[in-house]
Amino acid sequence: MSPTASATDHGKTVFPILFALSACHMLNDMNQSMLAAIYPTVKDDMNLSFAQIGGITLAFQVTASLLQPLIGFFTDKKPMYRSLSVAMLFTLLGLLLLSVATSYPLLLGAAMLVGSGSAVFHPESSRVARLASGGRHGLAQSLFQVGGNFGSAVGPLLAAFIVVVRGQGSIAWFALGALLASIILWRIGAWYRHHAIAGTARRLAPGHRLSRRQTGTALAILVCLVFSKNVYLVSISSFYTFYLIETFHLAIRDAQICLFVFLGAVAAGTLLGGPIGDRIGRKHVIWVSILGVVPFTLALPYVGLYATVALSVVIGLILASAFSAIVVFGQELVPGRVGLIAGLFFGLAFGVAGVGAALLGMVADHTSIGFVYRLCGFLPLFGLLAAFLPDMRALAALPLAAEAKA
Repeated sequence: MSPTASATDHGKTVFPILFALSACHMLNDMNQSMLAAIYPTVKDDMNLSFAQIGGITLAFQVTASLLQPLIGFFTDKKPMYRSLSVAMLFTLLGLLLLSVATSYPLLLGAAMLVGSGSAVFHPESSRVARLASGGRHGLAQSLFQVGGNFGSAVGPLLAAFIVVVRGQGSIAWFALGALLASIILWRIGAWYRHHAIAGTARRLAPGHRLSRRQTGTALAILVCLVFSKNVYLVSISSFYTFYLIETFHLAIRDAQICLFVFLGAVAAGTLLGGPIGDRIGRKHVIWVSILGVVPFTLALPYVGLYATVALSVVIGLILASAFSAIVVFGQELVPGRVGLIAGLFFGLAFGVAGVGAALLGMVADHTSIGFVYRLCGFLPLFGLLAAFLPDMRALAALPLAAEAKA
């Protein structure tokens, strides 16, 4: 990852940078799971209410979600090449504070530190991934995101086997992962600085021919699609184990394994969506991945155990393939605002997940988890909105066609 490594100037995809970013994304999202891992412990030890537990989540979500677009907007104008490494140090401090926190204000401070690190990491990493893509933007975004998916999947397992068994203080060991990520990101920052001039030249290149109104409409559609996708995914990631235990009387361990299988399918779908979008067009991927999953989401609440597990794999695989395409589509809609768009959609994903989990939990309390899945099964119908997205490939071909005619 030295500054003289293969560059994007000649259209080459710099895989060492992408793999390193993906690994750091894995460590970042794995560390985030430590926050929820100590909820049962601190609730009993500090005699916290469920409202206070929700306040810890809110403190994390506010910093992790709302700050991302603001940071992306700022760094679009003034790149900060070492910000990635510094961001991971915020996460490190948050984990250390989390491991020794003995009061509610300290827990809130730890949550905000971890959230702040995430808020800087996601938009800036997405920018570096695009710079290292060599034009294969979907592939680069998928490789970057799959690390986060894997971290989110393995984090709860590590927390169950380490934090739950050894206690709150064992979270400090995970700070070593944040330190490792900070060192890797320092090296990536050197590569980033070296290639910033080429990135600026590309950023200033002319974009599409859409009006501001058309661009705004397309972005609004993408926001709706992220909403439907993430609320459905959070319905499974948050309540799937409870659904399996309540409906099929599975043991907790077996239900957790089924959840891990689903999250693995989400990771695989994320990895596939980007390169497929590069090949056939991102609009087609968005259309198929969200609307195409409707038959499976509608059938899920009415089938047996084995079919439920199989359908969850299909749903995770197909639905997760949309996010890479959505992020890159948004970046193509607003050229030169890579950080802002990445921050908007990653932040929106965090925010929607937090609010969605809370609202679905309230619905489940008043009805049942089965009803939640029957209701959420209709969410992918938002995919119909993808029909109104512009065809970016056709728009990109217009200048070439005009030149050929001339």
